Amino acid sequence: MINQKGYITLLSTLFLVTIGGVVAGSLILLGLGFSKFSFALEQSNQAKALSNACLEEALQQIQDSIPFTGSGSLSLGQGTCEFTVTSTGGQNRQITSTSTVGTVVRKVKVMIDKITPDINITSWQEVADF
Repeated sequence: MINQKGYITLLSTLFLVTIGGVVAGSLILLGLGFSKFSFALEQSNQAKALSNACLEEALQQIQDSIPFTGSGSLSLGQGTCEFTVTSTGGQNRQITSTSTVGTVVRKVKVMIDKITPDINITSWQEVADF
């Protein structure tokens, strides 16, 4: 005669181990997904800060030389950014900045309607494209 209690205990143990393995595997995959998301979010924040740094550099160039138009770039930390200042007539200027950190790209456009005596920014917004 087969020991029924031992057979049920063995099957119950195998079932619990299988469920535990599935739960552990799910938690590991969830943790990896969260880690990737967190890393991408960090890169995105760095790219935004870098793009703003480029815009600040462009504003400094305009303040140093009122007729300034042109482009420049910065390389900070793990990323790079480029800015372009174009005249849109009179004291009006448009500044565009594109920054890249890893695979994340952020773009910001600034509009200025007055340079002297102080620079007046009319808009500062992140855009999908210029």
